[in-house]
Amino acid sequence: MTDDIDQILISALMEDSRRSLKALANLSGLSSPSVAERLRRLEERGVLKGYTVEVDPKSFGYQLQAIVRIRPLPGQLQEVERQIQAIGEFTECDKVTGEDCFIARLHVRSMEQLDVLLDKLNVHAETNTAIVKKTPVKRRLPPMEPTNP
Repeated sequence: MTDDIDQILISALMEDSRRSLKALANLSGLSSPSVAERLRRLEERGVLKGYTVEVDPKSFGYQLQAIVRIRPLPGQLQEVERQIQAIGEFTECDKVTGEDCFIARLHVRSMEQLDVLLDKLNVHAETNTAIVKKTPVKRRLPPMEPTNP
């Protein structure tokens, strides 16, 4: 469980993981050493798993983003998973229930590159691809406050 101060710190770090201890102290009303101790405890408990930086793939020439639903052919599940892991342009992948086994996010520089990468998978799986036009909800945390069913 986290308390209100933990949630303030977590939210602030989600907005900007480079915030200083002093800035976090000002937001939370704690001293910098107290903030450091809280962050250490949150890390030890596995609440905070890391600090990250957000990079725009377009700055590296990746102009298109796609969501790919992947259904391995019979007996090809492990090979498809291995292929997805080996293709660096796949930036996220979830193994899911339902007709498709994987839902993956892919960044490519062109439609031609998309075709080349999907052709590697299509030997072992059926794919269904949607090009991302806009991301109205960026990756975020679900509400942290407890809910009563």
